[in-house]
Parts: sequence; C-alpha cells; structure tokens
Amino acid sequence: MLDYHLHLWPHSESEVEATVDQVTAYCQRAVDAGVTEIALTEHLFRFVQTDKLLHGFWDQLPGEALRPGMAAYWGRHARSDLDTYVEVVQAVKAEGLPVVLGMEVDYYRDRMDEVADLLADYPFDVLLGSVHWIGAWRFDVLNDPQVMAEWEARDIDAVWDDYTLAMEELGASGACDVFAHPDLVKVAGHVPAVPDEFYDRIAEAAASSGMAAELSSAGWRKPVGEEYPAPPLLRRFVQRGVPLTTASDAHGLPDVADRVEDLRAVLTSAGVDVLHGFHERRPWRVPVGPSSAPAGRSGPDTPPVASSPPAAG
Repeated sequence: MLDYHLHLWPHSESEVEATVDQVTAYCQRAVDAGVTEIALTEHLFRFVQTDKLLHGFWDQLPGEALRPGMAAYWGRHARSDLDTYVEVVQAVKAEGLPVVLGMEVDYYRDRMDEVADLLADYPFDVLLGSVHWIGAWRFDVLNDPQVMAEWEARDIDAVWDDYTLAMEELGASGACDVFAHPDLVKVAGHVPAVPDEFYDRIAEAAASSGMAAELSSAGWRKPVGEEYPAPPLLRRFVQRGVPLTTASDAHGLPDVADRVEDLRAVLTSAGVDVLHGFHERRPWRVPVGPSSAPAGRSGPDTPPVASSPPAAG
C-alpha cells in the first residue's frame, strides 16, 4: 500500500519550512501502518516561488465578491521556500527511507503551461492534480461562512458541471500524473440526484489523459463521510483501466496512513490488486497485498509499467 498524498502543515500554519525530522517521522508512522512508500505532496500555493508566478490570478476569475477571500487565503499560505522543501525531501530520500518527492498542483485556468515550466526545474517523482476552487470560490474551505453560503445559493448540478469541466481541462493540460480526491466537490455533502454524467466525464478525463486516480481516506473525515472517489466513480476507473494510488491527504503526523486497511478493503472489493507508484514521474507496480504478493492488473488495458522502481537517470 501507498500513502501518496501528504502535507507537512495544516492550513492554519504559515511561515513554516520542511525539516528532515518531520519527514522522517512521517516515513516511520507510515511503515508502522503497513505502507511501503509515501509521497510528500505539499500544496504548490504554499511557496513564494509560486506567488511570484501566479499572484493575482484570481482577478481574472468569476466571482468578484469572492476574490478578496481568495487573495487573503493565498497571502496566508504563500510563505515557504520551494528549494528548501525539495532539498529536505531529497535528503530523507537519499538516506534510503521510503519517500518520494511530490507536489499537489491546483488547476489554474489558462496558466498550466507556466506552472509546468516552474515544476520542470525540480526533480519531482509525482505530481497530483486537483481542483479546489470554482472561479474564485474555494468550495472546500468549510470553516468559512462565505464559502458555506455559496453552497446554499448555487445549483448543485451546475457546481458539479463547473468542477468537472475544470477536471477535464486539468487532465488535458498534461501537467500532472494523478487526479487527487477526484470527486472532492462532494466534500460538503452535496451530490446531484443523478451524478452519473459527471462520473462518466471524470473517468474519461483520467483515461484519455493517461493519469492515475487517487483512492483517499480523507473523505471519511469530511462532512460527506465517504471515501474519494465514490464507489460508482471508482468502478468506472477500474472499468476504464485507470491506474490507482492510495492516500490519506494528512496535514499532520496523526493522520498519516489514516485508515489504510479500510482502503485496502475497498480495493479488494473493487477487484484491484495493484497500485501505481511513481519515481521520476514514471509509474511502477505496487501490489495491494503483502510485498511478496505477485503484481496484478488494476483493470482492463492497464498500460505496461515497471514492476520495481525505475532506475535513476
């Protein structure tokens, strides 16, 4: 099993930097829980380098009344140094601990080429693609009254349509390797009466882009009370041969490898016996079961990948 979505800091903290001790502790907790490899995937908007590139992007987004909230949120978070983050993770990796260097990359409309150019300067192993806002609306910031008021004012089908379109555009950009929490839009518990069209489109976005999708325990900790993705969407991923990773989306040590055995049970029920890890942004097979179990297939038409980590170089 993997934990391929981990953050070093809760959103309440700013002016923070990565440390070797913190990353090492994450590795130890994951190994103790039966996880064979973790990916550190801090939010790209945490870093001053991203601020220099993208500051003010919200001024071009729909939702004028929501832009000040986006600006304030960005300002609180864009405080850390990307070079330090990379150096710390690489140092722990060089010690032989089971960690790879990743990043969670939000979708920035019409700016993904610039984002990809920034990321290309660093030795990332895996890049998660995610959608956390629709226009200037940060729909998953559930402790913000303005955000929650928007949920009550908007048509749920329209919200899902906008979210799905962003996911489609993110996949088409080719900038990332894995769709993080693919149906995050359900976070507050709002799901269309008939969500099948959106599930079909999200599964097609993954399949056509060649991206993997994440099975995450984080949804169990949210108001929706359900893993990401929902069972009908997971079935579509498996049917389309979309590779899978597993994740906790922890923002601190206590949630590292959260409910990993429950994720294993979901995979087993779906007939999935292999995950995809990533080294140098190239996939390799990771058995769901014990490390001695033979690698299998995650679904029909799974592309051929290595059965062990790719060699460096």
